[in-house]
Formats: sequence, C-alpha cells, structure tokens
Amino acid sequence: MIFLRHLSLCCNLLFCLLLGCVSAESIIATVGEDVTLICNYDAKYYGKLSTCWGRGDIPNRGCANEVLKTDGTSVISRLSERYLLKGDVGVGDVSLTIRHVEEGDSGTYGCRVDIPGWFNDHKHQLTLTVVAVRPNPLTVETREVKERTVTVRWTPVFDGGKPITAYRIDLKNKQASWDTAVSTEVSDPELTQLTLVDLRPAKSFNLRMFAINSVGMSESSNVLTVTTKEAAPDGPPLDMKLEALTSHSIKVTWKPPRLEHRNGVLRSYSISYRQYDPAGRTYKRWQHLSVMATRELESVVLSNLKPSAEYGVMIQAITSAGVGPSSNAPLCSTLDEVHITSTASTIKSSSTAATTIKSSTAATTIKSSSTAATIWIQNTSSFTSVRTASTIETVTAATVWGERTTMPPDPPVIELKQVKDNTISLFWTPGFEGDSPITGYYLEWKAVNASWDYTKTVVFFSPNQTETTIIEINPSTYNIRMFAKNSLGTSKASNVLTITTGEAGHQGVDVLTTISTDTHVAASIEESQNGHRAAIVVPVVLLVSVVAIVTMWQLRRIKQKKGSMSMWLTNESLRYRGSEPLQEL
Repeated sequence: MIFLRHLSLCCNLLFCLLLGCVSAESIIATVGEDVTLICNYDAKYYGKLSTCWGRGDIPNRGCANEVLKTDGTSVISRLSERYLLKGDVGVGDVSLTIRHVEEGDSGTYGCRVDIPGWFNDHKHQLTLTVVAVRPNPLTVETREVKERTVTVRWTPVFDGGKPITAYRIDLKNKQASWDTAVSTEVSDPELTQLTLVDLRPAKSFNLRMFAINSVGMSESSNVLTVTTKEAAPDGPPLDMKLEALTSHSIKVTWKPPRLEHRNGVLRSYSISYRQYDPAGRTYKRWQHLSVMATRELESVVLSNLKPSAEYGVMIQAITSAGVGPSSNAPLCSTLDEVHITSTASTIKSSSTAATTIKSSTAATTIKSSSTAATIWIQNTSSFTSVRTASTIETVTAATVWGERTTMPPDPPVIELKQVKDNTISLFWTPGFEGDSPITGYYLEWKAVNASWDYTKTVVFFSPNQTETTIIEINPSTYNIRMFAKNSLGTSKASNVLTITTGEAGHQGVDVLTTISTDTHVAASIEESQNGHRAAIVVPVVLLVSVVAIVTMWQLRRIKQKKGSMSMWLTNESLRYRGSEPLQEL
C-alpha cells in the first residue's frame, strides 16, 4: 500500500518535470473594477526573464491569445491599454492588471515565465469571473425652481455593466416620510435633466432619484430640498358679507382663501367698490382701497357713500407674486335718510320748551332726547327743514340686498379624445365667458372613490388652450373635471369624466353632471342660465300662439264658403282637395 502511494507521487513529479506544473485559482470581480491577476518568479535567482500573458489554457509553448509580453525589463507588446504591469518587473513581479473589467473579460488567463532549461517554465493559470452590478448612485442638483415646476439635472454614472434602462424619481412633502412619496419611473436612459410639474406654490418638497438596470436599482441619490416660489392665490376670499351701517357707510367682512389656495403668505387685500344705477342698469367708476392681511376674520367700513344707493364690492387676496380671483357678494344698499310724512302730530320734549313747526295746513311736533339733528317734516304743501336741540327717536332701515349682476364664466364641456395605457388625451369646448374674458382653465382629477376635497392633482392651462395629454403613472380609475376662470371668479365645475387607465384593451369612460360647491358662483350662473332659457322659451311660445290663432281663423273662413275641403299628410307634405283654390290658405 505504501509502495503504491510512493509510486503515484513519483508519477506526478515526473509529469510536472516533463510538461511543467500549472497552478490555478479563481477570481470574481464586478464590472468596472480594476483586477490584478498575480504572477511572480524569483528574479534574483533566475535573473530577468521574459514573460507572457494570454487568454485560454496555457499551451506547450508561449501563450494562447496573447494579451501582453515583457522581456523582463519592460513591456514589449500588449493588446490594449487596459492591460498593465503595475508591479516591479525587475524583481519578478509580472502580475497582470486589467482596468475597468467588463463582463466580456471573464474567462481563463495564463501566465508563462520562460525559465532556461527543459520543462522548467513557470506556468500560472487563473479563472476570472466578471459580474454586472447595480448602477452607481446619482448626484442630483437643482437647475430651476418656479411656482409650480422644479427642474433637476444629473451627470451620467457608471451603469454597473448593464445599460441603464430607467430612472425613478421620489417626491414628497418635506415634513412627510418617504412612505408617502409619489414615485415616477421614466424609461428614457438618455435623460440627464427632468422637470416635475403641477407642484403647489410656496411648498417645500424632498426629491431623490434612482438609476435602474437589469441587475437592479442603484442606491438613493443625494436628497434635494426645494421650495417652490409663491404664486398669486388660486382661490377667492371666503364668507364675504356686506352690512349697511348708516345711510353713508357699509361694513364688509370676509375670511382669507382656503389655506391650500393661498400659494404663499397673504400680504394684503384689494377692495374695489362702485355704485350701481338701477335705472340705467349701469355702474359708476370703481373706487379702490387696500387692507393689510392680519387675521382670520377681516373687516373694513366703506364710508362717504350715497344714501339709498346700491353698491357692489369685490375683494381679492394678494401675495408677493400677484393678485388672486375676486370674491363677490350681492349688491348692498345704504340706509335711507329718515323721512317723516305727517299731517298732524304732537311734540314732546325733555326741556321746558318744545320746538313746534307749523305749516299752512298742519302742525308737527317732535319727541326728542339729548343730541342735535336735522329733521325733514313734510306737510301737504312743502318740505320744511328743522334744526332742533335733540334727535328724533331711532328709526332703523333694513339692509336692502340687490341681485348681483357680475358673472363668472360658464363651465367648459370636456370630452375624451383617447385613452392608451396610462396616457389620457382630452379636449374641451369653452362656455360663455361671463362679464370678463376667460383668463385660464384648470383641470382637477382624483381617485374615483375619493372626495373632491382631496383632489389628487390640479393642472392649469392658458385661455387659448383647448386640448391636452396627461400621463398618469399609477393605473387606476379617476374622476376628471374642469373649471374656467376670469377676473370675476371661477365657473361651476364642468361635466365629470370617469376614466380607467392602464387596462389593456379596455378604457372605461363615463360622463357625469356635477354641481359646483361655490355657492356664490353657482347662484350667479343659475340666474344667468334661467335668463337664457327665458329669452328662448318666451318668443317660441308667442310664435306658436300666433300661428295657431291665424290657422283657426283661416279654417273658419274656408268652412263658410261653398264646396268641400280635404287635407291629408303624405310623405311629410300637405295635400289639399276641394272647390277653393289653395291660395285661400
């Protein structure tokens, strides 16, 4: 047994002497790394010797598919600049370094050192396995920030050995967790810049990005914190009320716009008011004043107004970026000046002497208190002005509310053009613009089961735009509606589209009717629509009545004449037969 073991060892030694022994090892590297394949010999003992590196198994002579060769002092040939000898060749370090390895560099490599004598060459063989990895993290920077958009850019990074196929963008409110972030994946590997739209003004957001290849997703980029710029308010002041205080003043109260519609810090309010002339159905010129925004319930008193006059008031909230839409209320009348009509009355006074005024036909007296006032007393012939040492007892006139005549635009009518995967194409037809030109449109959409109070997205359009294409990243069923805006306010909501995205071969669309939650605007629009209907229905009814009367009168005349008459309807035309000519009709 011992003899057999020694015999096997002798055979192995003889094989090494005849063919040369080959040592081998395996190395695993990732794409993009620099990899060094070790190979050494004793240059002090053998002197400087020539060495070659090749790909594949080491043959009996030289190197197969040679990639580099040295004469023992320097490199005399190499296949690519990526192949280097970084060690000290003079002491026998002939290790091969491959820079930025790729998956194609995987395979067997052989090092052969030419040692003088038969079967003396030193041979070292290695197996290199290069694997792809996830892309490197991106470095993102802010390029531009506006009221509703943020543009970011980045520099291309190492793709991990597999082409980058997409980028993912996470966006969240600054105070929220990343679990609430909205994630969007963009399948355009050539991108180096991206603009995020439909953001809320004056809000702070966190943004991060990821690169994706077939191996996986990179680590997170740096996190950007961006704050969008302020914009003019989107909503009007709320709960606007007018109250007549005297014959020359009106008190106006209101609340700020909804918090999500302020779009920044409210600086002030613009109050515009003007007198309405009911006789000519016209307005006087606007008068303006400004009030600083200080609290949640604002008020101002409009003074120096005319008595018994109707006034219209408009309030707009102001940020550093501009003026928002107006809040309107019905017309309000100042109180009447006190007029007392009497033919006979008795004056009572707290003093010893009462003031008595007489005319040619009647005597009038006044019950008074302590302050002075001017009283108009009318008898049967004239008005008499009386200055007394006291005021009359308080006479209160009721606040008179008039009908508002200014009107926001009618809502547009939106229609579906196409739904393809997550892409929605819409177009709309504008309605009546109201008392002021349309200044724009905005589109709201939300999940079908959600409330409109939790609108998912709001997109704004110019007044000349009548169609759009929307990319909704998350497939689901949504409600979509649209509003028109002018300087006087916002229209009622349009019809509602219910659209399902992301379903292959099926796109669900329902058109619903909705009612605006803006009570002021709704009342104005309803009154306008009633006026339009009346303007159409009344002339039609009158015309039908006239035609019926004339027809009955003519038939009665014909019946009185001799002969007979027959009429029937054939192919939608009137036929006549009788002794009277047709012209009689």
